[in-house]
Amino acid sequence: MKKFGTLLISVILLMNTLFCMNVYAAPEDTQMNITSTSAVLIEGSTGSIIYEKNKDEKLRPASITKIMTLLLIFEALDDGKIKLTDEVSVSEYAASMGGSQVYLEPYEIQTVETMIKCISIASANDASVAMAELIAGSEEEFVARMNARAKELGMQNTNFVNCCGLDEDNHYSTAYDVALMSRELITKHPEVSTYSTVWMDTLIHTTRKGQSEFGLTNTNKLIKHYNGITGLKTGSTSLAKYCLSATAKRNGMDLIAVIMAAPDTKVRFAEASKLLDYGFANCSIYTDANEDMQVVPIPVKKGVSNSVNYRVNDLFSYLCLKGVDPADITKEIAIYENVTAPVEENDKVGEITYKLGGNKIGTVDIVAAESIKKAGFKDYFLQALNKLLL
Repeated sequence: MKKFGTLLISVILLMNTLFCMNVYAAPEDTQMNITSTSAVLIEGSTGSIIYEKNKDEKLRPASITKIMTLLLIFEALDDGKIKLTDEVSVSEYAASMGGSQVYLEPYEIQTVETMIKCISIASANDASVAMAELIAGSEEEFVARMNARAKELGMQNTNFVNCCGLDEDNHYSTAYDVALMSRELITKHPEVSTYSTVWMDTLIHTTRKGQSEFGLTNTNKLIKHYNGITGLKTGSTSLAKYCLSATAKRNGMDLIAVIMAAPDTKVRFAEASKLLDYGFANCSIYTDANEDMQVVPIPVKKGVSNSVNYRVNDLFSYLCLKGVDPADITKEIAIYENVTAPVEENDKVGEITYKLGGNKIGTVDIVAAESIKKAGFKDYFLQALNKLLL
């Protein structure tokens, strides 16, 4: 009985540790029956891994490479470097791309938005290279930026050689790394779904030969029938086999399922659906924006103002497994008794700690809502004068 009691305590401690880390033990692969070489399922707001199989195995990513290409395009739009209405002139090099393409001709002009459609819907290699040249001047420079961005996102097992996913030596990624860049794209730029969930569209070629219509058909079959689907990208070559990054949203929860090196196209869709179904059936998301937090200004020493207000910038998110009641999550608020000027806006002035079952599951910072300069002789004189007059 003593040994049994010790074992039970150990199991409970292990479960509490898993909850605290917000990383869950995935089901055994025999239960999920995932046959693809590599797969991963993560939740978007927390980045928590719900399921994994060979998540860090380096494989050829094929056209899911374009997720990073699209990410850099949408970041350039956000930064004001390009606009959706800007015109893109197609170079001879871009027009020469093989594989999946929309048959852009040299010197043909299309808008940025049309190019995004071609990349998102038809997985166009020629449009990808044309956009790379527009943003970075050359595909080589654009690829360098892709690799730099990958490092910033923590994609430790990825190296891009081109911007479209054509098979080349030393061009590789992993299911987990693809999930990381998919998460960044779908959560920071949800407008990508406007394009990635379009089933069919058309492209109008305007060249010296006149105008012609070209049909765009999405290769992601999930957008036709999966509830809550938001995208994102398919990919396949003879060497990479069949890849997919499938994203879906229900009840405020973003899920990202990545399948790599599936044996055929039906398997990649079936197994991605299976992972998404598992996530939505067994997980829920707890969020807290602290919008109702009452603010009592913090005293400021040696400042031009005697107090400073505060706020919480970050949304707290926690992934709950089935059976965990979000109402059991508690929070403790700790605010500094005082601060000393100078105080910069967004300087940390406190912390909110979240707990579940007595275990810490995360924190968010409480930050200064304004800047307070350090008081000088003139400020002290005016403060003394005001006190005297009062």
